Amino acid sequence: MLPNHAPLVIAEQFGTLASLYPDRIDLGLGRAPGTDPLTAAALRRNNLSSADHFPNDVQELQRYFKPLSPGQRIQAVPGAGLHVPIWLLGSSLYSAQLASNLGLPFAFASHFAPAELMQALSIYRSEFQPSGQLDRPYAMCGINVIAADTDAEARRNFTSLQQSFINLRRGKPGRIPPPIDDIDTFCPPAERVGVDYALSCSIIGSPATIELGLVAFIEKVKPDELMITANLYSHAARLRSFEIVAEVRNKLQADGND
Repeated sequence: MLPNHAPLVIAEQFGTLASLYPDRIDLGLGRAPGTDPLTAAALRRNNLSSADHFPNDVQELQRYFKPLSPGQRIQAVPGAGLHVPIWLLGSSLYSAQLASNLGLPFAFASHFAPAELMQALSIYRSEFQPSGQLDRPYAMCGINVIAADTDAEARRNFTSLQQSFINLRRGKPGRIPPPIDDIDTFCPPAERVGVDYALSCSIIGSPATIELGLVAFIEKVKPDELMITANLYSHAARLRSFEIVAEVRNKLQADGND
């Protein structure tokens, strides 16, 4: 969340990571503070790094990763001359437009804010300007994939994520709660409409259900890459979910699907 930080600090932090783990680090930049106003104010200290300055901050950050110029006084150490791919993160048309203008890869937060997904990708792809980092548009989409050995088990595990979003909407954020048997008792469908829409880019079920859902999503959205999340209460259930997704991916690749 770049508005919360000075670009020079981010350049040196990610320069350190890239020095420790060459070609393993991507830097994703978001425009929103990602928190409540009081915490955002505490992080920023002043208004110089507000979201209004986001495009300038992105370009300043890019300059810190370029090779040093003669007489350059402000330097990222480490950072200068390192290969740290920059992504723009977003859930709006603004970020899509900026990513296309700067020629950067774009990651859309469809796993919790799907409203403008298709329009954002259309703008990004149609208006993309090649850059030194990227010669063609490259889009990643977030999607919740809650996989289990049966559809019923997956749906029960999914209630943890539903409760977490409901609690956030009720003004009671906190840790992910354990799953429950009946989400309608916890929150009636009428109250849950907004949450259900926010989580509409979710695939929940057994391996067969996951395969069908992933194929349908990929055919509709045509992402270059997926970011799959599984925010579950049980670590074992999360690991099993990712194992199933990996098995589905391998099966799709064996069947000739990229």
